[in-house]
Amino acid sequence: MFPSRMRSALGLPDMARRHALTLLTLLVMLLGASGDAFAHAVAEGDKGYIQEIYGVHLISFVYLGAKHMVTGYDHILFLLGVIFFLYRMQHIAIYVSLFAIGHSMTMLLGVYFNIGINSYLIDAIIGLSVVYKALDNIGAYQRWFGFQPNTKAATLVFGLFHGFGLSSKIIGYNISPDGLVPNLLAFNVGVEIGQLLALSAILIVMGFWRRTAGFLRHAYTANVAMMCAGFMLVGYQLTGYFIT
Repeated sequence: MFPSRMRSALGLPDMARRHALTLLTLLVMLLGASGDAFAHAVAEGDKGYIQEIYGVHLISFVYLGAKHMVTGYDHILFLLGVIFFLYRMQHIAIYVSLFAIGHSMTMLLGVYFNIGINSYLIDAIIGLSVVYKALDNIGAYQRWFGFQPNTKAATLVFGLFHGFGLSSKIIGYNISPDGLVPNLLAFNVGVEIGQLLALSAILIVMGFWRRTAGFLRHAYTANVAMMCAGFMLVGYQLTGYFIT
C-alpha cells in the first residue's frame, strides 16, 4: 500500500529528487549495456555445461540455480519492488513464498513437459512485471482506476511467468533426459538459495535506507527508475523478437 506520508511528499519536487533520478537512470543505462544480463538467460559457459552432461549432478545444478538468481536483474528488480514497502518479516515471507511457488511450478513443469514459450515474449512480460510493481508502489492504480489490484495474486501470477522464462531457456539447451528430474529439483533448490541471498542483501540495504530522513522523499524516484528499467527490459526483448 502506498504510504499517505509519501503521497504528500510527491507534490514537493526538489533538486535532491531530480539528482537522485538522474543517478538512478544512469545506473539503469549501465545495466542495459550488459545486454544478455537483462535477458532471462543462462551464461554461455553454463549453457555448454548443461548441454554436455549426463546423469545426476546435484551440486552443479544447485550452483547453477543460485548463480542464475543472484545475477538475474529481472528477478532482483521484481523482488525489490515486491518488498519495497513491506516492513514486517511475516509479510515479506508471504510474498516471497508466493513468488517462489509460482516460478518453481512453471520452471519444473515447463521443462518436464517441454512447454516452450518464445523467450523474447516471455522475458518482455517479465519486464512488464517490474513496471507493474513500480506503478503499484507509487499508487498509480488507485489514482488512475480507483482500485487496488490484489497484490498477492499478482505476485503469484508474475512468479509463474518468471518460471516460464527460465524453463524456455533450459528447453532450448536440450538438457539430457538422463537425471532430468533430480537435476531440475536441484536447480530449483539453488534458485531458492540464490533468492534468499539476494533478498537478504536487498533487506540490509533497505533497512539502512528506511532509517534515513529522505527515504519517503526519494522512494518515488527509486520506483520511477525501477519502472524505467522494466520498460528497458521490455524494449530490449521485443527488439530481439522482431529482429530474429
